[in-house]
Amino acid sequence: MDSPQLHDSRLVRWLYLGAGTVALLLGLIGALLPVLPTTPFVLLAAACFARGSIHIHDWLLRNRLAGPIIREWQEYRAMDRRVKRWAFLLMGVSFTGSILMMPSSWHRLMLLGLAIVAGITLWRVPVRPLEQPEAPKRQDT
Repeated sequence: MDSPQLHDSRLVRWLYLGAGTVALLLGLIGALLPVLPTTPFVLLAAACFARGSIHIHDWLLRNRLAGPIIREWQEYRAMDRRVKRWAFLLMGVSFTGSILMMPSSWHRLMLLGLAIVAGITLWRVPVRPLEQPEAPKRQDT
């Protein structure tokens, strides 16, 4: 995993900090709303903070929820299988609840379309292969 490198310009660092803050806020909102994804915004925030503030980037990596997801993406460019399953489950529950609460057929169809697009997008994210335990070596005696 590469260590974060701050941008040389103070102005650009402030822009990265602003973009990272907005991305992190959108990620937090996405944890509550079914139509807004969480993980891509958290990853974007981590990338912005890596160029804008090492302190905030390290804080995000130490976070018990966001840290493992960010490290997984940085190391493998993939998601853990369990995280992906949870994402599908939560997305399904939240979209189903939202669709059932909508009185208008148009809104239901719109939410269903968004659910399909979000599901396909999540499906396309690679899953980190499970590490195979090494087979014991045979010793000829």
